[in-house]
Amino acid sequence: MTARDVLATVSEGGACALPVLRERGQREVFCGLTGIVWLHRKIQDAFFLVVGSRTCAHLLQSAAGVMIFAEPRFATAILQDRDLAGMADCNEELDRLVGRLLARRPDIRLLFLVGSCPSEVIKLDLAKAAERLSLAQRGRVRVLAYSGSGIETTFTEGEDACLRALVPELPATRERSLLVVGALADVVEDQFARLFAELGIGPVHFLPPRRSGALPPVGEASVVLTAQPFLNETARALGARCARVLTAPHPFGVEGTLGWLAAACDAWGVSRERLEQVTRRAVDRARRALERPRKALAGRRISFLPDSQLEIPIARFLHRECGMEPVEVGVPYLDRERMAGELALLPESVRLSEGQHVDRQLERLRADRPDLTVCGLGLANPLEAEGLRTKWSIELVFTPVHGFEQAADLAELFTRPLERGERLAF
Repeated sequence: MTARDVLATVSEGGACALPVLRERGQREVFCGLTGIVWLHRKIQDAFFLVVGSRTCAHLLQSAAGVMIFAEPRFATAILQDRDLAGMADCNEELDRLVGRLLARRPDIRLLFLVGSCPSEVIKLDLAKAAERLSLAQRGRVRVLAYSGSGIETTFTEGEDACLRALVPELPATRERSLLVVGALADVVEDQFARLFAELGIGPVHFLPPRRSGALPPVGEASVVLTAQPFLNETARALGARCARVLTAPHPFGVEGTLGWLAAACDAWGVSRERLEQVTRRAVDRARRALERPRKALAGRRISFLPDSQLEIPIARFLHRECGMEPVEVGVPYLDRERMAGELALLPESVRLSEGQHVDRQLERLRADRPDLTVCGLGLANPLEAEGLRTKWSIELVFTPVHGFEQAADLAELFTRPLERGERLAF
């Protein structure tokens, strides 16, 4: 199949009428605080101060694999019993701590106050605190706030909340430009920037930027392309600033990346012939690299428990480019409008579920007995003990997997647990 054939398939996918099994019950997912682990690496002069309990501090410590304050750009302001009981002035304590932090770290230019619980629980309005601290630090440090609470956010929603907090800070512009939204590894960002330049699309900006002083502009002439499927609130906020948000498959694998680039080409009036010409070598390399993992994955059955919000585009990639059969694809929440380009490419046989009721999903999983289950860390070991091979969904976020050059790396993430299971069986 040529690149033109792939683009025709993506364009003609049509609407998806897959039924959705909506579940409400106990959840087994990380909270949005986890997003700090990759966001603090992306925005190089930002600092993330989590206002929360010791439990939140332990989560970050475990997720990042380092001691708090050993990593230079995130930390936890631990609330004590006196704070929660109202015996201490939380605002005064926060101001004092922020003052110490900024005196110790003069390189900080953007400070995020991240709530680990809703304001009514921690007895502190972080949005107002951020406004007060921004005024006090005017011209030196910008202070913003967002929630990473497990009550209000799941796993990757932390990034959505963080980028949503940045949108009001973006400078206004009347210049036509492309804004790529979603944290990407620097090497992937550079690859996409080169492709857009060769296609004659630009100027191109990325959110989040690598430095907080380089916040991208946005306005009514801006065209937005989301690189991650979990940025619904950020996309809506950019739309409220009159930017045009494109609907497209996400750039996972050859098909998804071509469809994603094609959406930008259509907005810029770039022909499909030009897109095929620019991407031909990268597409050929990606397809050759996918031959080995496809042999290991073709015909295997896979289920996704809701966790990272990457489940739908990854299932599409594994089915259409690696020959896997998705049995159930579970997502924490589903926005049909934003995911229309992906849903139309899923097989009709797939069971699509939204939300989570852990016991029921595990019952279905045990009945299905797929060859591989993608799930969170908390469920992986118990499932392995039952003889079910698993893949940690968190690796899909930490590993560079977007674009043509990373397509085989993405597929290899799923061959490894299967190969490990086969070795252990001997």
